[in-house]
Order: sequence, then C-alpha cells, then structure tokens
Amino acid sequence: MSETALLGLPTAELASGRPYVERIERAPRWIDEAALGLWYGAAVPLWRTVGGGARQARRVVVQARACEAEFAAMDDTALRHNAQRLQRQLRQTGMALPAVARFFALMREVAGRVLGKRHYDCQLQAGWQLLQGSLVEMATGEGKTFAATLPACTAALSGLPVHVVTVNDYLAARDAESMAPLYAFFGLRCGAVVHGQTRQERRRVYAGEVAYCSNKELTFDYLRDRTALGDRASALHRAVARVAGGGQGGGEPTVLRGLSFAIVDEADSVFIDEARTPLILSATVDGKGQEAAIAWALARAAALQVGPDYTIERALMRVRLSDGLRDRLEDDLDESRSDTAVVDAAALPPPPGITLRECTEKLTQALTALHLYQRDQHYVVVEDKVQIVDESTGRVMPDRAWERGLHQMIEAKENLATSGERATLARITYQRYFRRYLRLAGMSGTATEVAAEIGRVYRLPVAHVPLNRPKQWRDEGSRCLVDGAAKWAAVVDSVRRHAVAAGRPVLVGTRTVRASEELSAQLTAAGIGHVVLNAKQDREEADVITQAGHAGRVTVATNMAGRGTDIELGAGVAESGGLHVILTEYHESPRIDRQLFGRAARQGDPGSGEAIVALDDELFMVHAPRLLSWARGLVNTTGTLPATALAVLRRAAQTSAEARSRTARMSSLEHDRRLASMLAFSGRGE
Repeated sequence: MSETALLGLPTAELASGRPYVERIERAPRWIDEAALGLWYGAAVPLWRTVGGGARQARRVVVQARACEAEFAAMDDTALRHNAQRLQRQLRQTGMALPAVARFFALMREVAGRVLGKRHYDCQLQAGWQLLQGSLVEMATGEGKTFAATLPACTAALSGLPVHVVTVNDYLAARDAESMAPLYAFFGLRCGAVVHGQTRQERRRVYAGEVAYCSNKELTFDYLRDRTALGDRASALHRAVARVAGGGQGGGEPTVLRGLSFAIVDEADSVFIDEARTPLILSATVDGKGQEAAIAWALARAAALQVGPDYTIERALMRVRLSDGLRDRLEDDLDESRSDTAVVDAAALPPPPGITLRECTEKLTQALTALHLYQRDQHYVVVEDKVQIVDESTGRVMPDRAWERGLHQMIEAKENLATSGERATLARITYQRYFRRYLRLAGMSGTATEVAAEIGRVYRLPVAHVPLNRPKQWRDEGSRCLVDGAAKWAAVVDSVRRHAVAAGRPVLVGTRTVRASEELSAQLTAAGIGHVVLNAKQDREEADVITQAGHAGRVTVATNMAGRGTDIELGAGVAESGGLHVILTEYHESPRIDRQLFGRAARQGDPGSGEAIVALDDELFMVHAPRLLSWARGLVNTTGTLPATALAVLRRAAQTSAEARSRTARMSSLEHDRRLASMLAFSGRGE
C-alpha cells in the first residue's frame, strides 16, 4: 500500500515535480482562513463534537487493555511474531482502530521489558490522537516524549518514514538514545540528526524508519535539498541525469526521503513562537570594502539623537530614520561628490562610492545594533564570535546569522572581526514547510491559547488528554515590586526560605542570560550556593538538570530548563514539599510562563511556584508603557503592586505582545507566499 493510500490521501494532494513525496501547498482564501479559525478556535471545539476523536481514543484504551494478559504471557519471540502479523494488518487496514489498539497493547508490554516503564492509559489516548493528525495537549510532565513512540512506531512499522521533531539538538539526541531499544525490538532503525553532522551522516539517519531532529536542522536540510537539486528537482530531470551519468545529478544529492509523517514535540513553540521569521539558507559572499561603511555607520549612529534623528519602536524591534536625517544624508552625499566643496571631517561624511539607499540601510542597521540588540540578551560572544540566542528556548543557535548586514554590524559593535555578508540561497517559513507533510501531528503542554491560529494555519485540531494522576500544585501567588533591585532582593529572600531553611530544590527562571548572571551575583553575595544554566553553560545542561531536584539545590536558568526537561525529585524532597519554581519576569506569552511552572508538580509529585516581577521589567516597559504611571500610583506602603492591578497590567502587556507577534507571523507568511509566487516563474519556489 502506498503512503498516500495508507494515510487516506487522494493523489491530487501530492505535489508534482518534487524529488520525494510531499503535500501540495495551496494558499487558502481569506474567507476559508476565517472559517477555519472559527472552526478550530471555538470555545467547545466543533471537530470534537463531529469527529468523536475523544470517544475513539477511549475505545483504543479499552481494546488495548483487553489484550494485556495475552501479550504478558508471551516471550519475546512470540511478541515479535505478533508484531509481524500486526504489521500486515496495519498496512491492509490503513491503521484502523482495532489493529492500532492491539499494537499499542503489544508496545506497552515491550516497553515494560526493554525500557522498564509502561505507557499510561492517557498516553495511549495521546498516541491515537497523534496518529490521526491532531495537536495533543498533555499537561507538562505527563510523558509526551514517551507517548510519541506509540504513533511513531506504528507508522514506521506500516512503512511511513517518521520524523519526530523537537526544539533542540540536546532533546533530539537524548530522546533518540533513550527510545532506541524500543524501536530496535521491532527491527526499526532510529537515529538523531544534530548540528555538525555531514550530509552522508544525515542521509543515513533519515534513511532509517524513525529520525529524531530539531525543527531547525530538519527545515534547513529540506532547503539544502532544494538548493542542491536546483532545476533538477523533478523526478524526470533526475532520471535523465542518472541515465546521462553527468555531474551531481547522476548521484543522489538529497538527504531526506519524503515528508510523510511528522510528530512535533513542543508544537506551540515551533509553530508559534519560532514562526515569526523565515528560515533562510545563505552563503558567505565577499564582503571586502564594507568595513569602512560599517565603521562610518556606527560612528554616525552614535552621534545621532533619538527624536530629531530617529525613533525606536521596541515592540516591533524596528528603527525609523526621520525625514530630516534623510535630507541631511542626501546633502552630505552631494557635498562629498563635489570637487570644490570642503567637507568637515567632524560631520562624518559617508565613505566614497556609497549610495543614498546604502547610507540609510547601513545607518538603520547601526542604530538597530546599538539600541535594540543587546549582549547577553539577544546574543552572546563566545570564542570571539557573535552567537544568536533563541529567546523562546534560551539556547544559542550555532552557524545562524542575522541578514542584511546586521550581524556584521553587531560584530563591529563588539570590536570583533567582521565575517562576510550572507547571500540568500533559499528561504521558507515553518508555516509553509510543515503543511507539506502528508500527515502532521503535534504535542504540547500549552496549546489551548493558540488553538485557533494552529488550526487555521496548520489544519491541526487540538485534542485534550486527561491527567494520569491528580496534580499537587500550590500557587504561592505573584508579587510585583517597584524596580529590579527590590525584585532581586525578594527573590534571594524566597530562595533562602525555600532552599536554605526548608531544604527544598528551587528553580529560578530568568528571561535572559544577563538576568541570570545578575541574579547569580546577588545569590553569591548572600552566600547561597547555586548553579547557573544559560546559553553560555549549555554543555553542562544534562548534569545540571539531573541534579536540579536534589534537596536544597538552587538552579538559576533561562528558558533552557522550561521545555522538554524532566526534573526528578531526590530522596526526601517530596516530603518537604517538592520543587519550588520562581518566575522572575513574565514572558510575552503566558504559555511560556506555564511551561516554566510546569517543571514542578509532575506526575502527582508535590510542588509550588510563585512569580516575583518588577515594574521596570521589559515586558511592561515595552508593551504596556501607558499603564506604568497608573501602576506606580497604586504601589502600596510595602512597595508592591496589588494583585488585581498586577493581573490587569500583565494581561494588557501580554495581550499586546501576542497581538504584535501574531501580526508578524502572518506578515512573514504572506511575504513568503508572495515571494514564492514570484520565483515560481523560474520553477523554484524556495
């Protein structure tokens, strides 16, 4: 049975002229998008009423339980024999419910033997929903990674290449290694694609039945495939090239072998938080002669004044030059080209040969580098190189660079050697890429808030899975202090009470590298031992997370510890109250706040959390500036903002931030679609 038949897809849904199987991309009309937004984002999702997905998931559990005793009595040889029989049934029936339920029961028995743990009933439900192409919302700590093995193994055994996508290389390598014995029992090859591998190594991993990879590595591999094929992307072109035996076309330049089935872990992060900007595959070009223009732009930018010369839109991360400054730049260029004019050196004239457009672009990039992109927040300097920090994950993105000269401007700002400028070879948004899979599924602990957008853009309904055990979470409230100094003093006091006095492990979440280091200095001054986990110490992540649940342990971390990590409690910690989480600054999305708090009280363990923030936090300053004077007037004698006022301030700021991000994502998607439409004349859409 073909992949499309196995997934119930009509042949018309396949993209023609592509080197491997993928779904055709059609830009929906606006009325269709609006209707889909209402359908997927309804308060009581209509798809659940019509499709009965939850009822089918419960039937899977009932039927799987009925097979447990039968499989428990078998030895490993008999289990493998039954797996082979079920493989034929899965292919013949198109992964129908009875065959899937029976195979899930077999997998649960095998997992108990080879991994020492069994799938919970809620994970069986999640596995069925994922197999049907849904975004499954499971509470943090409910074992999404383990649940993904059910649909991944089922689909792979049926003959579909499976990509299990997560948010970083660390998680991809960890999950592939830990789950490999389960796949190996069924004769399935499992591997991880991580940064630094050669194309041959990547091709071997993708050639296996199950490939674990990060969203960035996977999408860039797709772009590299498209670039390597060039105008030979169609099957006919490649067949002719193989017959002719000429050039690269005679071989197999691609590493992927089809976009059949993808299971995206932390799907809201990938589909929403990281979808604001397209992924751009670029090559370094000769940047000789740019040093003078960069030096001029930085020097001129430092002499300009905000207001008369330029305005800063921090919420949009954008700088706008004033009309007066543009006129002066034009005059400076005219004077510099004159043979008789005497140019004052103090006026910082533009370098020879530069155009007005280049002047404004360089000056805009210089102002952006100076005022909007800050060290230890948006990037770090490691081994004399500027490395971008992903704000949503807190991790560095190696070999990534800002485009249009911004990266070189930041390098010059940090007095580093400037690298060559980058020329765009290919680009695509996550929205366009993931819609090309024949079947797409996702998992997240926080998907409800963005269900409408995910449904409209990715055609994914959100399915909710019940908890395996009741949650023992204690909310210790939120406090908002007048400034950062008061906030850090309150955080140190809370750490002292929970970790030093009560002997509980404490996880303190910060938004930036700079904030984590500032808090570290405060804790050191107070004589409180701790460890720091941020983009500069990411190599020690596994060790830090392993020990973060021990009694009295204090961990200061950026968002690196917010997703995909499971902090196991040490001996006696549950009796003392479990892990305590302190959030020190609200994020632009409340989903990320919930992810951090989700590190505690997992799988029925006790835990607690609190938020300690300040009025001068970036979120409030940038996205709710008009409410700050009102909020400062409400600060009481203890120096804190009343809870009701804090709730209003937080909601206003996060609503504004999310609205701007949503607009940016839609604009990026539309721009990418228009660009693809223009490039389609040459036969290359990326």
